[in-house]
This record gives sequence, structure tokens and C-alpha cells, in this order.
Amino acid sequence: MPTMNDILAVILGGGRGSRLFPLTKLRSKPAVPIAGKYRLIDIPISNCINSGIYRIDVLTQFNSHSLHRHINQTYNFDKFHTGFVEILAAEQTLESADWYQGTADALRKQIFQIRSSRAKYVLILAGDHLYRMDYGPMAEFHWRHNADITVAVQPVLQEEASRLGILKRGQDDRISDFAEKPKDPVVLSKFASRPDKKRPFLGSMGIYLFNTQVLIELLLDNPRFDDFGGDIIPHAIHHCAVYGFDFDGYWRDIGTIRSFYEANLELSCQNPPLNFFDSERPVFTHSRFLPGSIVEDSILKDVLLADGCQIQQAEITHSVIGVRSIIAAGTKIKDSILMGADYYRVDADADPAKPPIGIGPRCHIECAIIDKNARLGADVVIRPFPSGTEIANENWVVQDGIVVIPKNGVLPSGTKIGPSA
Repeated sequence: MPTMNDILAVILGGGRGSRLFPLTKLRSKPAVPIAGKYRLIDIPISNCINSGIYRIDVLTQFNSHSLHRHINQTYNFDKFHTGFVEILAAEQTLESADWYQGTADALRKQIFQIRSSRAKYVLILAGDHLYRMDYGPMAEFHWRHNADITVAVQPVLQEEASRLGILKRGQDDRISDFAEKPKDPVVLSKFASRPDKKRPFLGSMGIYLFNTQVLIELLLDNPRFDDFGGDIIPHAIHHCAVYGFDFDGYWRDIGTIRSFYEANLELSCQNPPLNFFDSERPVFTHSRFLPGSIVEDSILKDVLLADGCQIQQAEITHSVIGVRSIIAAGTKIKDSILMGADYYRVDADADPAKPPIGIGPRCHIECAIIDKNARLGADVVIRPFPSGTEIANENWVVQDGIVVIPKNGVLPSGTKIGPSA
């Protein structure tokens, strides 16, 4: 019987991440901070480690410096352990002068590394999803069905179907049809396969378990197939044994500013859908050795508060406050995400022309994402825009009604952002 040691995990680092801009202006999607102190890449790597998969490759290409640094500082196995978390960056070679053209093309360009691992199976994961999953039951399902490829699937809301790969599956769990991000209502109607009116479709989670030899043959025999969802899987269901493994736990595709915003704020509520307090299956991240947060004479309700923060006479509701956040007196924050800072401000290095790092006094911030190292002066007001509003400004943007202050952004004292500003 195969074991989890026979599996190589390959995590896809993604491309430009334009739908998450400006959070991806200076970093790749998997490096985007989440839940106050983690990064998105920590989710699939932690799932692998907790599932007993210790051979992990991360494929990177765009704005990958901070991602590389985070992985190198965080995931180091001891000398007596055979595992690794290895970065495979896109590179030009004698065989190819192109960068990764898609998810499948990324693995095609790393076939030498996949063969060198001598793994019997390859587990392909996305680097921008939020979920907790034990990959063991999926592997056992794959072996029990003698599958060539297993796709993790779950019920999908009607309004989300056009963003995902939608499939049909037979009584024996074998996938019979697949459509990547179908938008035609006629096509969608053919894939409705569940009696649940809210979630009538089965969708791919972008998690694939391949027999290694099958994966290599599909990649080499079809050099024009650049993506798994758009090319490889639709082709494979007619030539290979492709099965769908049910996963009905919490799972979010953090592909847009709106989905990122909502997924973060869900974590600030009581009984959040994803429990970061699970001691048996922890989410690992970089050890910062920060002090505990100081909260002085403040009101906090439904707040996810990270380490090393300094909060003075503030009122915070339904928000995520990231590491090293500094919030001055008289400030009100609601329905917002503060990512914090990479370092503490040093008075000797202060620039008199700029506000200090953090949130200044008497600010009002609502329905906003404040990226790391942002500087907000006194009396800054940010109010929500109607859903769907899109605005590009020199110092801030609005994506789907959510105000985003980019990393290292500066808002001078008295700045007002909102529909009536």
C-alpha cells in the first residue's frame, strides 16, 4: 500500500495577481498577509505538514522576493529529516526561453525536478486558497479507486460557478464532464447535478492528485496545454481514470479584493468558519518573537488582534489588526483589515514630512484594507463606497467598494476618502 511519503506536493505561486491589486503590487499572491500574522502560502504548506507530506516544491515567478524570504525563514527541517520546502523559480533554459505560461506549463518546465524526486504521486495545490484539509483521505480515495487523477470537489454556490471549474460525476465517483469557468447559462444548466438550489453545482477546488507518470505523459504529449483547469483536466477525463473526491469543509478562493476582505473579516467573529486555534493541526508561520499587544483604555468587539500591537484609547469593531499595528487615541475602526508593519518606527529616523507608521489620532476608518507600513496622519476619514465602485488614485484605490491603502502608502492629516468626500 502506498504511503504519504510517496507524494510530492507542488504549490503554484501564481502570476501577477491583478485581481488582488494593489496588495500584489510589491508581492506575489501567496505572500499576501492574512489573519493578522500569517501569509496565504502558510495554508497549503501547513496542510501538507499536518498531512504527513514533507516534500514540498513551491513554483514562483512574479514579485517573489518576499515569498522566498518568508519560506526560507520559516520552513527549515532538521538535518535528520528527509523533508524539504524548496522554491522552484521560473527560469530561462536551453530548452525554453519563456516564463511560465500557465499552471500546467509551470510543471512542464519543472519536469526534471519532478522526476528527480522519484515520487510516485504529485499533489498539485494553489497558493492562494484558505482552508484546512487533511490530504490523507484524498490519497486513500485515489489508491482505492486505482485512479490516474483525483480532483478535490465541493458543492458550489450558483453565483460562484462562473469563477470555478464545474464538473459532472457518475455514481462511481468518476468525472464524466468538466468546464472551466463556464459563463454561458445553457452550459451551466447542463452541469447542475445537485438537488440543493443554493449549491446546485460540483466545483473543482484546484487540488489535483496525479500518478506521476500520468502527469508527465499528459504534459509532454500535449505541449500546447498550458493550464490544468482549462486544458489538462478536460482532456484527461476522456483518456484517463479521473475521479472526484468530496470535500465539504470550509474553503475560500482568495482571488479578489472582495473575497480576501470577506474571508479575513469572517475570522474576527465568534466561532469563525476556519479555526486557527486547532492545536492538533496548527497553521505554521514565521516566528517573529514579538511582545504581547498593549491595549489601553479601548473598546474592542469582534476583533482578531495579532502580536506586538500598541492601541491607545481606540474603538475597534469587527476588524483584523495585524502585527505591530500602532493605533493612536481617539481613532475608530470598523469592518476593516490592518496588516500592521514590518518594523517599529524609530524616532531618530522619522521623516518630518510624513506621518509616523501606523494610524494617527482621531481617525475614522470603515470598510478598508490598510496594507503594511502605511502611514495615516491625524483626522483621516475613510468611509465605504457602494459595492462595485472602482477608483484608482495616486495614494489609494477602491476595488468593489473597498478602500485599499497600498503597502508603504501615506495619507496626510485631514485626508477624507468616501462617496461624499
